[in-house]
Amino acid sequence: MRDADALALLMTRKKNFALPQPFYNDPGLFQVDLEKFWYRDWLFATPACDLPKTGNYITMQVGAYPVLVVRGGDGKIRAFHNTCRHRGQRLCSSTKGTNPKLVCPYHQWTYELDGKLLYARDMGPEFDASKYKLKEVHCREAGGMVFVCLAEEAPSFDLLAERMQAYIGPHKLDDCKVAFESTIVEKGNWKLVIENNRECYHCSGSHPSLCRTYSDSPTMTAMDGPDSAAPEIMDHWKRCEAAGLPSRFTNKADFQWRLARIPLLNNAESFTMSTKAAVSKRMGDVPFNDAGSLLFYHYPNSWNHFLADHAIVFRILPISPEETLVTTKWLVHKDAVEGVDYDLQKLTEVWIATNDEDRQVVEENQYGINSPAYEPGPYSTLVEEGVIQFVDWYCDMMGQRLTGRSIMAAE
Repeated sequence: MRDADALALLMTRKKNFALPQPFYNDPGLFQVDLEKFWYRDWLFATPACDLPKTGNYITMQVGAYPVLVVRGGDGKIRAFHNTCRHRGQRLCSSTKGTNPKLVCPYHQWTYELDGKLLYARDMGPEFDASKYKLKEVHCREAGGMVFVCLAEEAPSFDLLAERMQAYIGPHKLDDCKVAFESTIVEKGNWKLVIENNRECYHCSGSHPSLCRTYSDSPTMTAMDGPDSAAPEIMDHWKRCEAAGLPSRFTNKADFQWRLARIPLLNNAESFTMSTKAAVSKRMGDVPFNDAGSLLFYHYPNSWNHFLADHAIVFRILPISPEETLVTTKWLVHKDAVEGVDYDLQKLTEVWIATNDEDRQVVEENQYGINSPAYEPGPYSTLVEEGVIQFVDWYCDMMGQRLTGRSIMAAE
């Protein structure tokens, strides 16, 4: 599919309606998504505490690009194209690990953790190793979270970094560790995965364990600004901020990202079946157990919950038009001891169940959309405001990146 075809299809979308079928299953449009979003925007890679020591690395596949994120000897986290400068072999094939140097398994070209080529056997006296550093990928850390960007020139990250540090900073993710992680493949388009996350219209029917602590009321996520939210949220913001915990709605003007803290149901402390804290060691400087959840989403690939006792970070990566990789990591205080300060099953059971329930929802959604009988239906402006906001963002960005101007949906 050419850009012109994608644009023509985009122009057919009705306001407050789902997208036309090809946006969810067409290989050509999937490639347009990769080029206009995944290869241009900042993407959440991993929490920095997942790379605590020199040589720790993670890998991620973003469309056609294998990416390597590693902590250097100077403590800095960097990202590189995971491709040897000799014959292109992947340097690291595992999803995570530790290496004192980056050694290509094919011919043993050896790189320092900052990307410099240290050793290339039998290349002759005229060979200039300085010309064959690893190719860098933009990499930034903020609030204890690492982001990468594949674009030649990355969008500004400074405002996001400032807000993340202010809001997520009190949770002190750098003083955390990954207690558990899971990776699942959802057989659905990446936009369906995001759409499903952006509403709780489905929660009461699909997520019995999550709904013990997380309200499915649309007022819990429908916030228009730092002084516009449901009374219970406004009260929660005042209480948290009086204790020095930034909480009010803040966002990028185009809604690509948002931070806001919400209370859990009935003063629940955590996402647990008991509603009580899962971890006895509180995170960072969070002043009380019922601080609720700091919600942070960043399009196109992440949503997150930061609580008083632990954090849950989510990363999605597109595999194909109808497959999405979803990785979830549970973070706890670095000194918390499993079996003493927390029980792993109690910590993880709610979101393990919720992730699997969401997987089923997304996959059934994809099956239905693939039907020749599918046609886009209307969103509820009462309970699917988050989905409308995401789809509007997607369409507006797609229009701008295809034409250089905003494209309005048809009424």
